[in-house]
Amino acid sequence: MSDIQLADVAVIGGGPVGLATALLMARGGLSVTVMERAPLDTWAEPGFDGREIALTHHSVRLLEQAGAWSHIPQAVICPLKEARIETGSFRHPLTFDTRGEGVDALGWLVSNNQIRRALFAAAQHMPNITLLPGTAVQTIRQGQDYAAVHHNGGQVNAKLVVGADGRFSPTRQRAGIGAIVHDFGKSMMVCRMAHESPHHNVALQWFDEGQTIALLPVNGMASSLVLTLPPQEIEALAHMPREAFNAEIMRRVGNRLGAMRLVSTRHVYPLKGVYAHRFTARRLALVGDAAVGMHPITAHGFNLGLKGQETLARQVLAAVAKDGDAGSPAALRTFERQHRKATALLFAGTNGIASLYTHDGPPFRQIREGCLRMADRFSPFKKAVTSLLMDRQPSAPGA
Repeated sequence: MSDIQLADVAVIGGGPVGLATALLMARGGLSVTVMERAPLDTWAEPGFDGREIALTHHSVRLLEQAGAWSHIPQAVICPLKEARIETGSFRHPLTFDTRGEGVDALGWLVSNNQIRRALFAAAQHMPNITLLPGTAVQTIRQGQDYAAVHHNGGQVNAKLVVGADGRFSPTRQRAGIGAIVHDFGKSMMVCRMAHESPHHNVALQWFDEGQTIALLPVNGMASSLVLTLPPQEIEALAHMPREAFNAEIMRRVGNRLGAMRLVSTRHVYPLKGVYAHRFTARRLALVGDAAVGMHPITAHGFNLGLKGQETLARQVLAAVAKDGDAGSPAALRTFERQHRKATALLFAGTNGIASLYTHDGPPFRQIREGCLRMADRFSPFKKAVTSLLMDRQPSAPGA
């Protein structure tokens, strides 16, 4: 007979959002089991994957509440002072900064693997969190009173199962939940480049003709390069010899930061947006990219994932306090409604912006230039976008 474990909540997927979910639930007094396919050493010490996460003020507070922020070394946290958006050779950037906001930074840039490492370290020290590395889920049976998760090492019976296993979530598929998949037909390459000119803690998003470039500041004389091109062009760059690659990147960025050289591995990701048809089923909820996988153009994906699991944790903990059921149908309905309200328009709007800013033929170029000019002159719009980028709303009490 297989080993059966009992838990209030079973989380499938031990990435950042899955671990954050486990930590907030556990800090609310629930027992949580987290199942992750990766082996323990990879889970505990994830390698560099090229991705820099722009954390909002609210996300940092959530990481503090989860007990993870203190595990991130200050040396790898880079404050973001200003964000600039440019299009083509039109030299009138749309800029966002903290002037008048009473704070020193729009947000903070931290490597994805550093966030993953910190959340794992925090979860490892929580007595009511059980971490199961090297675990492959086989089936999920959602009963009236609990859900049974069968995996390669046994079984977990939980009042609630949380799918946090990525935008192509097997958990979502097992539950029979479909999704809108928006294929942008492009690939994104991310890597770190050292350069001779300072970045002044400014992030650049440049929609150039035939390519989209982001340069995100990291501490020291270096930036994270995010380059979007058709897949075959990205593959060629990913395998180009280092010296030739350095020269090609300097040409592509217009020598903005002087001499540049590659100082990391190169990583390639396909650009696909995902929006689940439903975020819940019987005794099951989806968070992170399993629910909403955003185009990275607005840097909202990870922050939305953290807010989604915060919304779920708040409803689940309230339901447990009321009737002892972490999988309460009423709590899941409220989570579904609130998270859809927070994400639906942003997902559609982000896809629209991505389409407008990655087409180069007329009238797209002229529309882009006109939009940037008007937006930069319209102070209420800039203030609203700055507030959205920073997200300084207080964290929910009890979550």
